[in-house]
Amino acid sequence: MEIFKTPETLHAWCADQKRQGFKIGLVPTMGNLHEGHMSLIREAKQYCDKVVVSIFVNPTQFAPNEDYDNYPRTEVVDCEKCEAEGAAAAFLPAPEVLYATDASTWVHETELERGYCGAQRPIHFRGVCTVVAKLFNIVQPEIAVFGQKDFQQVAVISRMVRDLSYPIQIIRAPIVREADGLAMSSRNAYLSAEQRVKALSLSRALFAAQKSVAEGERDSHTLEAAIRAEVVANDWLPDYVNVIDSATLMPIEKVVPGASAILLACRCGGLRLIDNVLL
Repeated sequence: MEIFKTPETLHAWCADQKRQGFKIGLVPTMGNLHEGHMSLIREAKQYCDKVVVSIFVNPTQFAPNEDYDNYPRTEVVDCEKCEAEGAAAAFLPAPEVLYATDASTWVHETELERGYCGAQRPIHFRGVCTVVAKLFNIVQPEIAVFGQKDFQQVAVISRMVRDLSYPIQIIRAPIVREADGLAMSSRNAYLSAEQRVKALSLSRALFAAQKSVAEGERDSHTLEAAIRAEVVANDWLPDYVNVIDSATLMPIEKVVPGASAILLACRCGGLRLIDNVLL
């Protein structure tokens, strides 16, 4: 596996791979890789010949009071995992390599980012879109894979790709969960043993809502109230719990099976976890 640390060297390598007729896929990550990330690499390999994995804790998507400085960084192990999974290249730039000290240009999607995590973290998606646009320009992939766990992020990136006419197919890969149902996340490492047990209330509540819909429940408020009750009883405070239209992300009054989802974000102490299910 090749390892690159500058945009110029990675761009040249990708251009050479394309000249040889290889199709390139991109898996953007912030590192501290787990099985969920590995599943994205495997997904990408189904659509392309060469997978590039970016490992970059992007400072522009963190607010000053968030966990940028403490975000886990495990680059050596991450590269070993990528190579074992069959990635062709890894990109590990330093922040000063991607962002000039006087950088003043941003990519900002303004519609789908407005609610949910965008409302709770006002600069977050501006930073996400900007760094992903940079990665797209450097790698110029034919496909890029993002995880469903970041449901709003996939929607925002897909809109950016459409609106800016990037010739890239965006693939949304399913959530990967621990055996007990907890959605895999790098931030799970922050959980104490007690919080880890209580965090299961998030996926448990979502699965119960899925079951209710399968049994005929359609009222969004009923589903949302049941989810809130479950997580609050386990000491998690919801930032949001919403039944939404999967395409527009708008809250809906009634579930439309096959076209709806439930998004949630919850806090416990200084920790914040997100999860979702399709209905």
